[in-house]
Amino acid sequence: MTAKALMFQGTGSDVGKSVLVAGLCRLAARNGLRVRPFKPQNMSNNAAVTVDGGEIGRAQALQARACGIEPHTDMNPVLLKPETDLGAQVVVQGRARGHAKARAYQAMKPDLLGAVCESFTRLKEGADLILVEGAGSPAEVNLRAGDIANMGFAETVDCPVILIGDIDRGGVIASLVGTHVVIPDADRTRIVAFLINKFRGDASLFDDGLRIITERTGWPALGVVPYFAEAGKLPAEDAVALEGAARETGGPLKIAVPRLSRIANFDDLDPLRLEPAVTVDIVEPGRALPGDAALILIPGSKSTIGDLADLRTQGWDVDIAAHVRRGGRVMGICGGYQMLGRQVHDPDGLEGPAGSADGLALLDVETVLTPEKALTRVTGTAASGHPVSGYEIHIGRTDGPDRIRPFATIDDGSGPHQDGATSASGQISGSYLHGMFSDDSFRRNFLAGLGATHFSDIGFNAEIDRVLDRLADHLEAHLDTQSLFGLAR
Repeated sequence: MTAKALMFQGTGSDVGKSVLVAGLCRLAARNGLRVRPFKPQNMSNNAAVTVDGGEIGRAQALQARACGIEPHTDMNPVLLKPETDLGAQVVVQGRARGHAKARAYQAMKPDLLGAVCESFTRLKEGADLILVEGAGSPAEVNLRAGDIANMGFAETVDCPVILIGDIDRGGVIASLVGTHVVIPDADRTRIVAFLINKFRGDASLFDDGLRIITERTGWPALGVVPYFAEAGKLPAEDAVALEGAARETGGPLKIAVPRLSRIANFDDLDPLRLEPAVTVDIVEPGRALPGDAALILIPGSKSTIGDLADLRTQGWDVDIAAHVRRGGRVMGICGGYQMLGRQVHDPDGLEGPAGSADGLALLDVETVLTPEKALTRVTGTAASGHPVSGYEIHIGRTDGPDRIRPFATIDDGSGPHQDGATSASGQISGSYLHGMFSDDSFRRNFLAGLGATHFSDIGFNAEIDRVLDRLADHLEAHLDTQSLFGLAR
């Protein structure tokens, strides 16, 4: 039996497609279906390492978890990882294929459609249902020629589409009706229904809105999904999610995180935000790093040298130096670890013009960026003696005298090796290990070392699964999910 498919597109970015697909994946899986997520093209610097040793967008890894399966590169065959405002690294079926500016990428898309369809075909094997997530909006008709992310893909594989409107941002009637007006006739007829997402208040007040949209478009309404506040506990796809996180407050132990312009894999912070004793302060550009932080955590970056320059432009290097003089702790993860060293060298111009940049010189190490990319899941033991696990996803080799004090000893299946470095004072540490704070025991011991005295009794991964179950319940209660799944073909 051939797997059926159903695609979800939005009237714009950040309308909640990723979360809705995750919830529907969990609901379908609970109903006994062999369901798989798929996103033809994604743009995100939040990536996950897959079971087959590649990388995909974090949202598709979450959706795979919702299905109860391991993430695979076929679930997101084209991943764009922005490095500048104009260009990105292009990852195809889990492996970096090169770099392209926006206009050059438009010319590449027809050639990438083959890889997209190949992955989609493989994913259908052994599945009952594929839930496909679009990117951006089909209303971007200026990008319709050669499209592989929305209607271009749907047309190629003959997939029906449900259109999602976000009422929380306002103008939802205009966005849905406007999409109907601007898209070509063939794309218009491919949309089989619409739904409204993120409604706050009495949903019956929007009954007339649903009627107006249906009258103007001919599309039936599947329902109105009330705002699901717990979605904030799920790993986010892109840095838009940090705008809300920056305003959150928690417990007395403060961890300050500079909001780098090319911040990557910032879901490292999610388990820390779960802890009631901790406030994760995402420091936006234009604001000084707080002087009362127990830890300054420099996160991952898709462009280490570029973000080093931005960090200095913000004056955060001065704030970090002052924090260290006061006896404060500093930690860098991945790109943040590279920034802590004396220099970062990019001899091949992998992240921009070839050359070198001075680091913060808080660790006696240097990094050379190399074309080979580490994409591995690891387990090991931290220098503190506590077990640790996570994944590596980076380019570059880092070495120097402070490596004699590694952050951890880890094993990626090829044998134990040392990760990271620590200063002689113990104040400064760096590691290539993402996801370490998802390990509940490690996280609590790490925070205890910073002075935390009480911790959440919630397991981070267990909480993610609980939220996915509650999300599935939420969608089942407010959508005509029987009709929705019946639209797949």
